[in-house]
Amino acid sequence: MKIFREAIYPLIAVTAAFIIGGIIILIIGDNPITTFQLLIENSFGSVKGITETLFYATPLIFTGLAVAVAFRCGLLNIGAEGQLYVAAFATAWVGIKFGGTIVNIFGKQEDWSWVSLPAILLVPLCLATAIIVGGFWGAIPGYLKAKFGSHEVINTIMLNFVAIALVSYLTQYHYKIPGDPILQTAPIGDAATIPKLNQFLPFIPQDVALNFSFLLAILMCVFVYIFLWKTKWGYELRAVGENPTAAEYGGISPKKQIIIAMTISGALAGMVAIGEVMGFRHNYYHGFSAEWGFLGIAVALLGRNHPLGVFIAAIFFAVLLRGGIFVDAFTEYVSKDLVEVLQAIIILFVAALQKYTK
Repeated sequence: MKIFREAIYPLIAVTAAFIIGGIIILIIGDNPITTFQLLIENSFGSVKGITETLFYATPLIFTGLAVAVAFRCGLLNIGAEGQLYVAAFATAWVGIKFGGTIVNIFGKQEDWSWVSLPAILLVPLCLATAIIVGGFWGAIPGYLKAKFGSHEVINTIMLNFVAIALVSYLTQYHYKIPGDPILQTAPIGDAATIPKLNQFLPFIPQDVALNFSFLLAILMCVFVYIFLWKTKWGYELRAVGENPTAAEYGGISPKKQIIIAMTISGALAGMVAIGEVMGFRHNYYHGFSAEWGFLGIAVALLGRNHPLGVFIAAIFFAVLLRGGIFVDAFTEYVSKDLVEVLQAIIILFVAALQKYTK
């Protein structure tokens, strides 16, 4: 019965959001069937649409998992946005400093590196950097809560501002190519990049940026499930989330689990950098995130903080993000802001129905 409730309430939330959204579309004078058809067909109507949707979903899987792990420990990680920003910059920095000679945006060869590492060493180093730096940034509010009792919501929000301002400064004054009007770093070395999936799957169009990080996101769904439900450490983390007093009475340290949960949460958020820096842009571009850290909260809520639910919810939100572009272009009155309206309604309904799944 509980499994049924876990599945049915997110469906109710999504259905209600589309009904209310349809009414809003009618009121402003457009056709809701045509509008929703644009959303669906441009996301699933072709190989290009499907693979683009999966590309949009990849960062949301990581941030959804990040928020879900924190939720399972009774924590709310609002800081995934800052965690993915510092991880992206750090990943780009490693790719620059250990990547050898690069070709800048003006076609000129430059050597920003300390040493040139081969791909077999540099790719794992960049992967580890994204995970470790994201985990470190997540561990800070975890430690502050465990040590001093300061609320993780306030700490993570403040650290978002710190992270974005810090990497903005470093990019602007130390790692931006002189003369480049865009706030972005120099490109990473070729040895630091990961392949796009169209290199192995010819049916994927060449202009689709879906890369190896999507497969890594699926692997992380499996990892999080095994960790939370099949290991002693995951049981202890969930026990603290259910009842920290009872968990402590049973010999589990809530303070330790808080730090572990926030560290893992930050590491998962930091993995957004793998696809963004190593697989897509090949540099750090300031403003690259479409608020993925905050959308991860909605993804985790809709997915009921379960890895499979997070994966499905990330696909759904990716449909809204990609389809919203076409809705904006091919409807007379409806803008892509409809996506945000649908997201907000879904979150409201999921929150309202949350208590019925307890």
